[in-house]
Amino acid sequence: MSQLQLETLPAPLTTAPRPAAGRRSPAARLVRPALVLLPLLLVGVWALVDRRAAYAGAARLASADPWWLLAAFSFTCLTWVAAACVRQGALPERLPPGLLVASQFAAGAANQVLPAGLGAHAVTLRFLQRRGIALPRATASLALYSLVKPVARTLVLLVFLVAFPDVLRLGALVPDDRTLLLAAGAAVLALAATAVLLVTVRALRRPVLGFLRTALTDARELHTRPARVLALWGGAAATPLLQGSVIATVGFSLGLPLSWAQVILALLVAGTAVGAVPAPGGIGPVDAALVFTMAAFGAPVTIATATVIGYRVLTVWLPLLPGALVLSALLHRKVL
Repeated sequence: MSQLQLETLPAPLTTAPRPAAGRRSPAARLVRPALVLLPLLLVGVWALVDRRAAYAGAARLASADPWWLLAAFSFTCLTWVAAACVRQGALPERLPPGLLVASQFAAGAANQVLPAGLGAHAVTLRFLQRRGIALPRATASLALYSLVKPVARTLVLLVFLVAFPDVLRLGALVPDDRTLLLAAGAAVLALAATAVLLVTVRALRRPVLGFLRTALTDARELHTRPARVLALWGGAAATPLLQGSVIATVGFSLGLPLSWAQVILALLVAGTAVGAVPAPGGIGPVDAALVFTMAAFGAPVTIATATVIGYRVLTVWLPLLPGALVLSALLHRKVL
C-alpha cells in the first residue's frame, strides 16, 4: 500500500467508555432520598410555625370526653375511605383498594402544605400514572373529582335546608345583595376571561379541547356503570357528612350546645362561603367561618373555637406525621 493510500484512510474512531448499566449520577441518586425526606421536613416546619394552635388544641382535648373523641377518630378514618371511593368513581379502570386508601391517607398530609388541594391532586396524579393510567385520563379524573365534590356538597346543603327549615337559623349568615352581586360578577369575569383565552390563544385551545373531550368521554362512560356512579356521588356526598360528624363529636366532647344537624349545616355554609380561598387544607378562612357560623347558631365563641381547634388537631396534626411516613414509604416503594 502506497504512502498516499495510507494518508487517505480514515482515522480510527475512538469511543468514550459507556457508563455501566444502572449507574446514575450523584445528583440523580439523591433525588429519591430527598423526596422521601421532604414530607417529614415539611411536617417539622409546619409544627414549628403553628405550634401554639397545636398545643392549645391538644391541651383542650386532654380534658374532653374520650368516648366522643373515639367516635370522632372513627369518622376521621372514614373520610379517607370516602375520598378513595370518589377517586375510584372518577376513573373507569379498577384501582387496588388498599393502595388507593393509603395514597389518600398520604395525600392528606401533602394537602396541608399546598393550597387549593394541589398537594392531594399531585399525590393522586403520581399514583395513577404509576398504575399505568395515561396522563390525559388521569388529569380528567382529577377534574371530575374536583367538579363532583362541590356539586355534591351543594346538593347536601339544599337537602339540609329543606329537611330542617325551622331548626336552623340562617338570617345572620345570608350575604347581602352587594356581596351576591360581587360574587356573581367575579364568576362571570372568570368565565369570560377563560373563553377569550381559548379563542385567542391557539396553542392553549388544542390541549384544552383534547382534555375536555377525554373528560366528557370518561364521564359518559362512568355514568353508565352503577358501581362507579355510587362510588363517585355517594362518596362525594358522604365526605361533608363525615367531616361534619367529626366536628360534631369533637364539639359534644367539649359540651357544644348544638345539634348534629346544626353542626353539619355550619360546616356546609362555611365551606361554601370561603371554600374557594386557596389556603392549605382550608385552614384559616374555613376555620374562622366555621366558628362564626356556629356562634350564629347559638354556640359560645369559646367552645366553638375550642371545637374547631380540636377538629384540626384530630384531622390534621395527629395524622400528619403518620401520613408523611406513609407518603415516604410509598415513594420509597415506587408506588408514587
